This record gives sequence, structure tokens and C-alpha cells, in this order.
Amino acid sequence: MTVEAAPVAPQTNVTKYAVLGFLLALLGVMGFTLSYGQVALSFEQLMAALFSPESDPVAAQIVRGMRLPRVVTGLLAGAALGVSGVLMQALFRNPMADAWSLGLLAGGQLGVALIVTAAAFAGPAAIAFLTAFQGIGLTTGALVGVAVFAVAIASLSRRVGNITLLVVGLMLGFTMKGLVSIIIHFANRVGGRVYSGWNDGTFASTTFADLGFMIVPIGLGVIVAIASAKGLSALLLGETYARSLGTDVRRLRWLTLGAVVLLVAPVTAYCGPVTFIGLIVPHFARAIARTSQILPLIPLAALSGALLAISADAVVHLPWEQHFLHLNAILALVGAPVVIALLLFSPSLRGSA
Repeated sequence: MTVEAAPVAPQTNVTKYAVLGFLLALLGVMGFTLSYGQVALSFEQLMAALFSPESDPVAAQIVRGMRLPRVVTGLLAGAALGVSGVLMQALFRNPMADAWSLGLLAGGQLGVALIVTAAAFAGPAAIAFLTAFQGIGLTTGALVGVAVFAVAIASLSRRVGNITLLVVGLMLGFTMKGLVSIIIHFANRVGGRVYSGWNDGTFASTTFADLGFMIVPIGLGVIVAIASAKGLSALLLGETYARSLGTDVRRLRWLTLGAVVLLVAPVTAYCGPVTFIGLIVPHFARAIARTSQILPLIPLAALSGALLAISADAVVHLPWEQHFLHLNAILALVGAPVVIALLLFSPSLRGSA
């Protein structure tokens, strides 16, 4: 079960139209999310809040203080996870590979759980720090956890087949979840609430100050992804073929893993373990671009990932009577049927091609 390389088809115009369509759809969903919620705003109020906040301070506080950081976070997170999915599926030559299915998110969960529990033992000041969700503590925990699991999975990938790797990744994920439950048991009540709120997945916990900690690593991850695109495209046809073209496969593997960590870790730290985006978005991008070449997939995966993320967030923050839905619940309702359909109707994923 591998991602097969296909020749670059003359689909430049199709890709351009797809990018334009995604951009227009993103603008539409962003406008809807910024103007609609528990408090509905007219178009005039939205424009005033964005460009002349002094004219309507209440609308400005709702849009600039609450909704705009959430929307920007969703854009960044969706784009980062979409690109990371393209990289992982190419690196492991496995169409079911992503940060969730291979256990990287579980590594992030373990790292954050350790930070939260350590803060509980450190005293009230550390708990207050985590409750405010500021600083680099959770980012560091998620970064280390994701990086350790990325290295472990990369080492295993050279010894086992694709299907076995998926099973091992899932089992490692379940093992870490059990370990996380035990670790959180020793945290105090406040620390447990901090972890529980983070673990549900949300784009609403970030501020503009937090976005800087996300933009820098995600931007670096995208740059490394673009630099690695040519080598990954060659790797799809096998390590021997890639080496024949002068690709340093070992270096490429570590560069790609580094890019994945830079893309996934900040999203996991600030938004929680957001699932399914990295798994299904690369399939949409390949279907649109009609190629497995990595470079044209990167912008398509970034845009479609961002669109899926903020669309799910828009559903979460509709004016429900009781309370907000969980982000991962909406993504699962979309992602799980897509994965099932891919497995049922794609011969290559069933292993018959």
C-alpha cells in the first residue's frame, strides 16, 4: 500500500482555478465566521470592526479580540496539517499516514501531559501560567513529544512494511493515551481541566501574541517542505531511483521529519490534537492536481486544509443553545466517512493495484 508517483500532467490551469476557488471559498467562510455567532454582526459592523474599531468598540472587541485570532489560528493550523500530511504520505509512501495515524499526536499529548503534571507539582504560579495558556511551556512539551515519536516511527519504517507501520503507530498511540491518563491522574484538578480543554481540540484558545509562536515554526516548516519537494517526488519511486538522481535519502528523511515536527508541534501545542485534516487533505490535493508530484500539492493541501479547518470551526461556533461542539467531533464526522470511501473505492488503497 504505497503512494504511487505519477507523471506531471499538464494541469496548470486546473491547479490555478482550484487555488482561486479555494481562496474565494476561504474568504467566504472567513466572512461568515467573523460575522456570525452568538452575536450576529452585519456587513457594515464587520467592516467597521476591522477597519475603524473606534466607531463600534463592542463589535471591534468581538471581531478583533475573539473571532479574528480564532480564524487566523484555524487558517494556520489547517494549512500546516495539510502540508504535513502530504510530506508524511510521501516520506513513508503510505496514503494512510499522518500525524494522528502514526502516533505523532499521541507523542504531543504525552509531552503536554508531562508539562501540565509537572506544573501541578511546581505550585500555584505554574498552574496559573498554564491556565492563562501563555508562554512556551506547552509548545515545548508538544514539540519534544512529536519529535521523539517522529524519530521512532522513521526508524521503524525502515524495518517494517506500510501496513505494519500503521498498526504499530496506532498501537503506540493507544499506549500513550493510557499512559497520559495515568500521568494526568497525578495532576491537580486545575491541571486536569487545562489538559482536558486542550485535548478536545480548539482554535479559540489563542491570542495574537500566541500566533507569533505558531507562524515562525510553521513558516520554517513550509520552507523546508518546498525545499524537500523534488527529493520526495523522486523518493515515491523508491530509494534506489532517488539515489540515482543524486538525492541524499538520509538527509532528505531527516529534513522532511524536521519539517513535519515544525508544522505539527505548534498546532498541537496551541490547538490540541486536531485530527483527520492531515489524513484526508492530501487525497483531495492529489485528486485536483492529478499528480503525486509534491511541489504542486503543497499549496493545494495548505489551502484545502485551511478551508476544512475554518469550516469545521464555523460549525463549532454556531449559536448553539446549550454549548459549543468539539472541533474533533466535527472533523471526525467529515474525515471518517472520507477515509472509508477511499478504502472502499480506491484500488491502490485496497492493495489490489
